[in-house]
Amino acid sequence: MQELDKIREKANYCLNCKVKPCSHKGCPLKNKIPEFIKHIKEEDYIEAYKILCETTVLPGVCGRICPHQKQCQGSCIRGIKGNPVSIGKLEAFVFDQAEERGYHLVNCWENEMKENKLKNRNKKVAIVGGGPSGLTAAAFLAKNGVKVTIYERYDYLGGLLMYGIPEFRLSKKVVENTIEQILELGIEVKYHQRLGENLDLKQLEKEYDAIFLGFGANISIKMGVEGEDLTGVYGGNELLEYNKHPSYKEKTVAIVGGGNVAIDCARTIKRLGAKEVKVIYRRAKEQMPAEDKEIKQAIEEGITFLFQNNIIKILGKDKVEELELIKTKLVKKEGETRLVPINIENSNYKIKVDYVVMALGARPADDIEKLGINLTKWGNIEINENYQTSNKKIYAGGDLAGIRGTVAWASYSGREAAKKIIENIKD
Repeated sequence: MQELDKIREKANYCLNCKVKPCSHKGCPLKNKIPEFIKHIKEEDYIEAYKILCETTVLPGVCGRICPHQKQCQGSCIRGIKGNPVSIGKLEAFVFDQAEERGYHLVNCWENEMKENKLKNRNKKVAIVGGGPSGLTAAAFLAKNGVKVTIYERYDYLGGLLMYGIPEFRLSKKVVENTIEQILELGIEVKYHQRLGENLDLKQLEKEYDAIFLGFGANISIKMGVEGEDLTGVYGGNELLEYNKHPSYKEKTVAIVGGGNVAIDCARTIKRLGAKEVKVIYRRAKEQMPAEDKEIKQAIEEGITFLFQNNIIKILGKDKVEELELIKTKLVKKEGETRLVPINIENSNYKIKVDYVVMALGARPADDIEKLGINLTKWGNIEINENYQTSNKKIYAGGDLAGIRGTVAWASYSGREAAKKIIENIKD
């Protein structure tokens, strides 16, 4: 009962303002935030869930892991002179309440699905990749009567939701419940399907009216500095994905980067017994892409942050032994939207480390070039305003297409791509 009182207090804090910047400016998915919160105030949690499901199929996930301070809560009117409304906690609460009552996505959409059943019943779409963008595209296509098949390379769905985000940030049970609700829409899944191995894009083109590629980009980007090939240098994305860590006992680990992957790696490695974990970021704390609460929790857990430091070299004979760092200053450059870090001459110094983890971002795997689809100069799949690739029958979204790297943005791209697919496959 005490928990419900806290939730009501958080809901009642919302002003239900006319402008709604939390929705229109802050939320990539344009969730109807004041509207669903209004129903929490009235203790009508099912109606709140219905409103959320008009725009999203991942409320239980996004409510927990979105960078709320940089998205919805960062645009909240309440936050101008005080604390913003706890939108993320309220969103997660609504999902949990609906789940407890056995009220699922299919219940929210059943009337629309009945109406759409005959409309697109002969249309088939293949989804390659079962991460946030693929799952969302699949759900909104199924809602519109399209027969959907997801082709997934692993034996589970969820992508980075399952392997890229630690359990202490996102419960696997929440992800499983979310996926279960999506599959209840009548979506077929084929596991252990890998493009270029046992899955052929040309064959899918023959069998389906459209294809959506949403298998993500999870190859860690390197810095291009001396010593990156030494034993003991790891990619953060791969460490989280495969969960194959070296022994960190009595070791010092340097994490390079400032996003959520960097913080997730740091907190995971600290939990796995590292003596010391240092996060090295070349800009200031205020510029870190990771959310403030994640940084705060990392500091509370004993993780050290070296802001405005850049790596010059990774030193060692056969394995990592030291890092050579240089301090940076931030300057404003013409054409740049944020301050740019510049190395400060003669500020070099060295620190002893045992492992280095690169968490600077990710790119698609090299074999993406074999798909016969145009790529951008960054190696992502090139798409137009309709999410179509150079092959107009093939669409793409999420990290693979260079969409901004949050779950909400990936989900948004899947939803919007589904709308365009439905428009283009009509008889």
